[in-house]
Amino acid sequence: MTLLIKRQTGWSVCASGRCPGADLTPIFWFLNMTLKESIIHEALKLYSLKGFLGTTIDDILRASNASKGGFYNHFKSKEDLFHHVLREARGIWRQRNLTGLGEDNTPVTNVIRFLENFRDDYLEDSDNFPGGCIFIHLLVELKDQNPHLAKEIHHGFLGLRGMIRRYLSQALEVGELKEGVDIAAMTEIIFLGILGATITYSAGECGKNDSKSIDFIIDYIKLAQK
Repeated sequence: MTLLIKRQTGWSVCASGRCPGADLTPIFWFLNMTLKESIIHEALKLYSLKGFLGTTIDDILRASNASKGGFYNHFKSKEDLFHHVLREARGIWRQRNLTGLGEDNTPVTNVIRFLENFRDDYLEDSDNFPGGCIFIHLLVELKDQNPHLAKEIHHGFLGLRGMIRRYLSQALEVGELKEGVDIAAMTEIIFLGILGATITYSAGECGKNDSKSIDFIIDYIKLAQK
């Protein structure tokens, strides 16, 4: 367990129980979180609020109580940190949205479970994403000034669309959906509905309307079931 302590000369990290000359009043406990993990986590929250371009290294250092030396011991540059933050954000996305999905469910059940997770767990995750979905923010912000970074984020959206289409195709094959259902069109309706709910939530127009928009998508899927 690592304790962040405050001395008269400033903040420091105490990795043991002996911290001479320190004010040992617990200010913040890193629950087995390393300095590197703390920097990534705080950068994730700042990117959600201010974007990549709007967040400076100094902002991240203040939020994580790190020094420049500590930062550059773990990251070559701000862009290097971006890739670590993106991996962290994807991991949280998978944890929040894919829980309960699996081969034991029918394909339609997997799609509906995903939408319920998205509505109840991902959109509501203000601890990790206080400014809303980081992927939407970064894609819009970076598509012109840093297209190589935006391309990495875009791959994630393509993966989401592909997952939805795969489940719907499986559902049609096993007879879970009505004959004649246009899988391509249905995929786009669900995908764009998810993006729409994400954007309005991130813009601060959240609440019952966002929940209802996901509910409407779920009802639309159920209408297509046999």
